[in-house]
Amino acid sequence: MDTVEPTTRVDEPIWIRSLIGWHIVFWVLLAVTVATSFTEEMSSDRRIAYTGVIVVLAAAYQFVGMPAITSRRRVPSYTYRIILIGCLMVLVALYPQSVFLLFITSGHMWLLSERVREGAAFSVLLVIAVGSGQLWNAGWGWDAFWSTLPWMAVSLVVSLLFGIWIERVITQSEQRAELIEQLQSARHELAEAHHTAGVMAERERMAREIHDTLAQGMTSIVMLAQTAAVELQRGGTDGAAARLAAIEDTARENLAEARALVAAFTPVALSGATLTEVLRRQAERFAAETGVDVQVSLDLPDEEVTALPQGQQVVLLRSAQEALANVRKHAGATQVQIRLGLSDDGVWIEISDDGSGFTPGASDAGFGLAAMRGRVEESGGSVQVESSPGRGTRVQVLIPAEDA
Repeated sequence: MDTVEPTTRVDEPIWIRSLIGWHIVFWVLLAVTVATSFTEEMSSDRRIAYTGVIVVLAAAYQFVGMPAITSRRRVPSYTYRIILIGCLMVLVALYPQSVFLLFITSGHMWLLSERVREGAAFSVLLVIAVGSGQLWNAGWGWDAFWSTLPWMAVSLVVSLLFGIWIERVITQSEQRAELIEQLQSARHELAEAHHTAGVMAERERMAREIHDTLAQGMTSIVMLAQTAAVELQRGGTDGAAARLAAIEDTARENLAEARALVAAFTPVALSGATLTEVLRRQAERFAAETGVDVQVSLDLPDEEVTALPQGQQVVLLRSAQEALANVRKHAGATQVQIRLGLSDDGVWIEISDDGSGFTPGASDAGFGLAAMRGRVEESGGSVQVESSPGRGTRVQVLIPAEDA
């Protein structure tokens, strides 16, 4: 079965799908920092050093940081964060306002971390490096240290809280992606199972249809041919001619059933006659072929039989055909009674014979009765079989009532 691949990869981590936002923020903050640095008076050496570190930081992010965020490889990840910490320390030392880059670089520490402890360790290193840069710029005095310490503590707390939030979002995103992948896999497996079940059900249906129509017709043809051969051996040409005519009729009906089966039409017998007429015709043919006395009786008016839904009529007809086939093959009966009736529970058909009978528990495994049960149960009905050795058999099929 063909499947359509999803157009969007739901298993991608959240930072990959939102990566463009991180890029924009980083480059905007870097550009603003560079622009504001030109408003600060710097010596030429410091300006050159500051520009050089900016170039190194930009190149590191472009060629190491961005691929590392996407690939999650450890070596590029560690390399980029070490370069980032070093560059930011130098930038803050040369131009303290560069501390604004801490807002985006704190996120990088966590985006590239696989564990909370790793992200926390790099966050601490980043805050210490930035604080060291500020102390260097302020002259390394105790006054500068005490004035910088509160800011470093607040920055560290904010960085940790921000990083833990990022870590939680990433974890939830990965769990969601995994769950969606599992659901898609389960949906694919369920579709495969439904397809397989549909194929098996269709095969079973075709097997029942073939058994109830073509196979039974072929059995009739074989028995009629054997009877005709006996008639010819005895010199009874009239009887043989009648058997040959019956063979032709049965073969034609089988051919029509085969065509209807291929086209998935209603059984040919029901396409031009009522269920009552078909049952009586089946009884007459069965009696002519086997010599068994077959009686058909109705416990409901013929117009009510005609008003039955087509699906119910098909199930009732096939059940009667299967029951007669079992009588032919196994029962050795002299009389068969077919009754069709309507009760509060639905419409029913009963086929009883005075044949040899059987033990239902030992014989229900045959394909004929199994096929009958399968067909009736698909319609929501039930099959009851009463029989015992030497006391005949009674088969009753009940189909629940439904609107026509």
